[in-house]
Amino acid sequence: MAEHTSSSITIDAAPADVMAVIADFARYPEWTGEVKEAEVLAADAQGRAQKVRLLLDAGAIRDDHTLAYTWNGTDEVSWTLDKSQMLRQLDGSYRLAPLDGGKRTEVTYQLTVDVKIPMLGMIKRKAEKVIIDRALAGLKKRVETTAA
Repeated sequence: MAEHTSSSITIDAAPADVMAVIADFARYPEWTGEVKEAEVLAADAQGRAQKVRLLLDAGAIRDDHTLAYTWNGTDEVSWTLDKSQMLRQLDGSYRLAPLDGGKRTEVTYQLTVDVKIPMLGMIKRKAEKVIIDRALAGLKKRVETTAA
């Protein structure tokens, strides 16, 4: 099993508000930092994205790729790499846990990245950490300013 990187953050908003921002792929370029373009290619019967094309620029990792999304109830979404120019693996998830009776949310982001070109594991883990930390900080800021 490949190594993964994981981190958590607490957001001052209900889990449904957090998941609404996570599910709004068209707005990812506004808050993620690394995602320059996002396009939903397929959606399920509830309108949730199943396949999304993303143009990613995360410093050491730059790629135009497609991810396949799986929604697990209302508190978890995971993805796997469907198609990529540079990546061999880009699997991850957001898991939401309500805090303070649902007024706040703990968000855990897990990510595994593998590239087709040779790269030291330490550099890959650092890239994963940068992606996760920026995404969680961007998500927190986006949700809390939208909810305010």
